[in-house]
Amino acid sequence: VQLQASGGGLVQAGGSLRLSCAASVRTFSISAMGWFRQAPGKEREFVAAMSRSGGNTDYADSVKGRFTISRDNAGNTGYLQMNSLKPEDTAVYYCAAFSTVYSAHVYSAPSFYNYWGQGTLVTVSS
Repeated sequence: VQLQASGGGLVQAGGSLRLSCAASVRTFSISAMGWFRQAPGKEREFVAAMSRSGGNTDYADSVKGRFTISRDNAGNTGYLQMNSLKPEDTAVYYCAAFSTVYSAHVYSAPSFYNYWGQGTLVTVSS
C-alpha cells in the first residue's frame, strides 16, 4: 500500500487546512489509519487515529476540538481537517495505515503502522 499525503501549506494562526491521504489500493478499507506529525528537532507524535470502520476516533489532547479525522473508504482516502491552527501545530504531517481484522479498534502508537505517507509540511505563522 502506498500512501500519498497532500494539502499542507502556509497558513496564518487561526486558519484552517485540510490534509488528504490517498491510498493506492482498496485494502485501505480494511485498514486502521492515523495521522502523526514531527516538528523540527522533536520526535514524531500522535495527532489523530480512526478505526477501520470509521466509527471510533482518538485525538491527542493538543488538537482535541480543533482537528477532525475522517475517511472515505470508497475513495481510498483519509482526511485531517485542521481548524484554529496555532504556530505550535507547525510540523511535517504523516498519514499512516495498516490492515487489521479489528474494525473498531483505534491505534495511537506509531509502531502499529506499517504503511506511511511521505509527509506534508504545515507551517502556521503567528
